[in-house]
Amino acid sequence: MSTKTEIWQGTLALMILKTLDTLGPLHGYGIARRIEQISENRLSPNYGTLYPALLKLEQEGWIAAEWGTSENNRKAKYYKLTRAGRKQLEREAKEWNQTTAILARFFDPVEDQS
Repeated sequence: MSTKTEIWQGTLALMILKTLDTLGPLHGYGIARRIEQISENRLSPNYGTLYPALLKLEQEGWIAAEWGTSENNRKAKYYKLTRAGRKQLEREAKEWNQTTAILARFFDPVEDQS
């Protein structure tokens, strides 16, 4: 039995941007499944948070959306990363790496040499 973990505030957008950067255009269901897959089913995006996040990213100009047909022959909105979104992903990834490096110091502190 796996335990689902809540997605940290602010990280969902980063996961969406990285997913679209890696896989190219996807519909919301595909993005959610990819997040579950990469997290080994420890994260399960709630559609009540996923679609508002997609809308916000679209309003920011970081993703673009267009209607298409899914694998199941259904109408679906596909999202793709924009040039601005790629730059934003680079900025957010850098910030994320810096933040997690700082937090890691608290869990594995180096003795003060003063």
